[in-house]
Amino acid sequence: MESVSTTRMSSKGQVVIPENIRKQLNLKTGAQFVVLGENDVIILKSIAVPSMDEFDELIASARRQGKEAQIKNTDIREAVSAVRGMKK
Repeated sequence: MESVSTTRMSSKGQVVIPENIRKQLNLKTGAQFVVLGENDVIILKSIAVPSMDEFDELIASARRQGKEAQIKNTDIREAVSAVRGMKK
């Protein structure tokens, strides 16, 4: 399936993702994207809420990395307090 198409931007800034690209990437109504822009390049990266299994894996990985780095719960609380104190 071809992965190159053209599109136009509407007066409201809306861009239609061509049907062949939507089908190829299995994009559905309501899909969310991160939009990055620099110079004449725009990148849309689809994002999705992780499943509970993926979330559990992320938490387990973060805990392993924290343990390897010898980070303690008190270190985390202090960091959060410091950042909260910076907000105005």
